Amino acid sequence: MTFGVFIHRADSIYDDSPAERYQFPKRYFERASACVGDWIVYYEPVKVRGSKGYYAIARVSQIVPDPTAPNMFLALIEPGSYLEFPNPVPFDDGSGVVEAGLLNEQGRISGRAQAAVRPISPQDFDRILARGLAEVQAQLPREDAVDAGTPPPSLPLEGEEWRGGWGEMRQAPFAYAQERERISAMTTRVVRDRVFRRVVLRAYGERCAVTGLKLINGGGRAEVAAAHIRPVEHNGPDIINNGVALSGTAHWMFDRGMIGFSDDLEILISRQVNDREGVESVINKTRRMIGPLAARDRPHPAFLSWHREHCFKA
Repeated sequence: MTFGVFIHRADSIYDDSPAERYQFPKRYFERASACVGDWIVYYEPVKVRGSKGYYAIARVSQIVPDPTAPNMFLALIEPGSYLEFPNPVPFDDGSGVVEAGLLNEQGRISGRAQAAVRPISPQDFDRILARGLAEVQAQLPREDAVDAGTPPPSLPLEGEEWRGGWGEMRQAPFAYAQERERISAMTTRVVRDRVFRRVVLRAYGERCAVTGLKLINGGGRAEVAAAHIRPVEHNGPDIINNGVALSGTAHWMFDRGMIGFSDDLEILISRQVNDREGVESVINKTRRMIGPLAARDRPHPAFLSWHREHCFKA
């Protein structure tokens, strides 16, 4: 098994859905197959306007021929494994490229950087993961912790010493196993919920999409939650397009089907609401969802439709 990098862009001509599948031509079959059962990081090229750089991780479950396109294959993503970074990681952070394995012997970027599917070293993968999740690195729990008093493994901190500049990090024995533990922590619900909240709140500018309020408490924490449009328990993925920022009352109403959203983001009010005037008073004057800040982060119509069909009380 091998860590990998999959290049993806929002306007891709390929039939990609990062949380579900990644389409690629036959020439990348061996490289993609080496990643089966392991984690990959998604990367958006710098030439894309507003590039997110390294922006998410996911685990590849299997490689299958694409039944709709000859000489094309699909890397199927393990359900529930996709996780977007709260802090997208740039290709070059000003001090050098983050993916050190792309440098040749002369210290220049090699042609490997153009490959849509490529292997990445555990050290480079771990470095990208650490930076993408910077604020939660000290809180990642162990899945197999036996002693409750044992502190959880932490991701490598910025400033930690690296052997040979961008070479391997100086690590204690069993460091490779520890890296695997840190990565496996990404599958725990508590970590994924924390990361998902940060991603959604960043996209919505910490503002409730229904009321329009942006309230920050005395501790500097935004009083808004990250709601899954299609819940996790109903196979809803942890992707930004399945999330919306909602304050307490709006979140309660959304979960209970009192309000919903049309595909063009109009706020819908259930006819079963017993205090329609009261509900209307807390909805922003536009009567439309506020945010997200970037169009590509908008809720996907498939998730909005699922909520209307299974939760919203028309």
